[in-house]
Amino acid sequence: MIEKMTRYDFILLSGRKEEFLDALCELGVVDIKHSSRPVDEKSEAMLSRLEAIRAEIQRIERGSDAHLAELQQDKKQLEKEAAAVAVWGSYDREKLRSLGVPVRYFCVQEKQFDPQWAESCALQEILREKGKVWFVVLGDGEIPATPLPVPAHDSSELEIMLALKDKEIEYYKDELDARREDLPALRSEADSLASDLNLYLAGASGEAVADNALTIFEGYAPTIERDRLKKAFDKMECLWTSAPATLEDDPPIKLRNNKFVSQFEVLTYMYGRPDYNEFDPTPYLSVFFLLFFAMCMGDAGYGLLLTILGILIGKGVILNGVKNLAPLVTILGVGTFIVGIVMHTFFGVDIAALPWIPDFLKAVMITGTIAGFEAQMVLSLVIGVLHLCLAMVVKTVYATRNLGFLGSLGVWGWTLLIVGGVAVGALALLNVISAAATKWIVIVLGVVSALGIFLFNDIRRSPLKNIGSGLWEAYNTVTGLLGDVLSYLRLYALGLAGGMLGKAFNDIAAMTLGDGSFGIGWLAFPIILVIGHALNLAMCCLGAFVHPLRLNFLEFFKNSGYNGKGRTYNALTKQQQ
Repeated sequence: MIEKMTRYDFILLSGRKEEFLDALCELGVVDIKHSSRPVDEKSEAMLSRLEAIRAEIQRIERGSDAHLAELQQDKKQLEKEAAAVAVWGSYDREKLRSLGVPVRYFCVQEKQFDPQWAESCALQEILREKGKVWFVVLGDGEIPATPLPVPAHDSSELEIMLALKDKEIEYYKDELDARREDLPALRSEADSLASDLNLYLAGASGEAVADNALTIFEGYAPTIERDRLKKAFDKMECLWTSAPATLEDDPPIKLRNNKFVSQFEVLTYMYGRPDYNEFDPTPYLSVFFLLFFAMCMGDAGYGLLLTILGILIGKGVILNGVKNLAPLVTILGVGTFIVGIVMHTFFGVDIAALPWIPDFLKAVMITGTIAGFEAQMVLSLVIGVLHLCLAMVVKTVYATRNLGFLGSLGVWGWTLLIVGGVAVGALALLNVISAAATKWIVIVLGVVSALGIFLFNDIRRSPLKNIGSGLWEAYNTVTGLLGDVLSYLRLYALGLAGGMLGKAFNDIAAMTLGDGSFGIGWLAFPIILVIGHALNLAMCCLGAFVHPLRLNFLEFFKNSGYNGKGRTYNALTKQQQ
C-alpha cells in the first residue's frame, strides 16, 4: 500500500540552515523537496563522482567490463588469424621482403591443382589435406586461381602474441579479483556520497525570503511518524506547520507491504512508483507474477533448482552481488515447484503417467481436455480473463474514489458490461441461474452499461460528444480486449515448450544408453542431461521473467488505468562513516 504522507513547511533563520538539516538527518524520515539533478558545479561534481563509484562497483561485481570484453575479442581475432596461417608455418618474412620478390599464397581444390604450374613459375607446395592444396608462388608467374590475402604475421609471431594476450587477460582478471576486496569500502563511500548529495540539494532548495534573512523548506514524512516528529520539531529553532499531503503537492511515494509482497516491489519500481492518488500494484504483482512465472516454467524440477539457488544466494555461497534478490528467487522457485506438480512435469518427465505417484497427488494435476482443447490452455485463458476483470474492478474502485460516482459512470459502464457479463456467463454455464434469468440479466446489464458508456461517460459534456467518445472507446476496447485475452496463451505455450524441450533432452540422453550394456553411453548420458537441462532452465527463466512482466505491465496496467509516475521517497539521513 502507499504510505500516507504529511506535508511540513519550515521557516527558520538562514544562519541556522545547516544545523536544521543536520537535525533532520538525525530523524531520518523527512524528505525535503528538491531538484533531482545538480544545481551548481559542486553538486555536478558530487553526482559525477557518485556515478563513477557506482559504475566501478558494477564493473567489479560483474567481473567483466568493456575493456575485458575487448581483450577477449582481441584474443579471438588472434586465434582466428593463427588458424588461418598455421598451414604456412614459420618463415623469415623480413628476408622475403628484402629480396624484393612478390610472394603470393594460394589454396585450391586438389582436382584443380595442376603440377605443370611449377614449370612456368617458382611454385612451392606446402600442404595437401582434405582435398585441398596449399602452395606459394614467387614472382609474377600466371596462376589461374585467386590468391589469398598476404598474412600479416607468421605462426611463431602469432604464438608469441597469443601468449602475451593470455597474460594480459590473466593479469586483468587478477586485478578485478583483487578489487573485490574494495567493494565494501566503495559501497560505503557511494552511500555516504548519495546522502551528502541529497543533503546538499535539499539545502540548495530552501527559498530565501526577507532579504535572505529567512529560509523556507518544504518537506514530507510518513504520517505514522507524526507524533515523534512533532516532539522533535517543537525543540528546533524554527516555525513549522503540517497538513495531510495532497496530489497537488506531489509528495514522494513510499510503499509499505508485508514481507512477502515487499519482495516484488523491485518489479513495481521497474515500471514506476504509483501517483499519490493511485493504487499500489505490488500486491497484485506478487500474486500474478508468481503464478505466471511458475506457469511459464511449468516444471517442478526446475522449481526445486531455483529454490536451492535462492537459498545459496541468500547464504552468500554464490552471486553475492545480488544477495538482496535471494528471497524473491526462493519464492519463485517454491511457486514453480508447486505449479510444476499441478502441471505434472518434473525435469521433462510426465509424472502423471508414473504408476507410483500417489492418487491424492494425481488428483490436483491438470490433465485431459475441455471441449476438445487442452485443459492447461483453457486454464491460461481463464486466468487471463480473471486478471483483466480484476484490473477493471480496480480501475473502477479508484476512479470512483478520485472522481466520484458521477464522474466515473463511463468506467462503471465498461466494468458492468465486461465483468458482469463474464460473471453471468460463468453462472449460466454452471447452471446456477436459468436461461430465462440469464436473458433478462444480460439485457439489464447491456442497457445500464450503454447509458454509462455512451451517454454519461463525462457528465460535463453534451450527450452528442459523449456518444462520439463512447463509440471511439468502444472500438478500441472491443478490438484490444480480444488481443489482451489471447496474450495469456503464452502461459500455456511457454510451459509446453519448456516441457517438450526437457523431454527431448531426456530422450536424447536415453538413446546413448542403447541396450543398457555398460559403455561410453553411460558417460554421455549424465553429460547430456546436465547440459541439456541447464540450457533449458536458462531459456525458461528468461521467458518466464519477460512474458509475465509484459502481461502485468501491459495488459493489467492498461486495463486498470495505472500511471506509475510517482516521485521516489528519499529521506535525509546521516550516513555512518
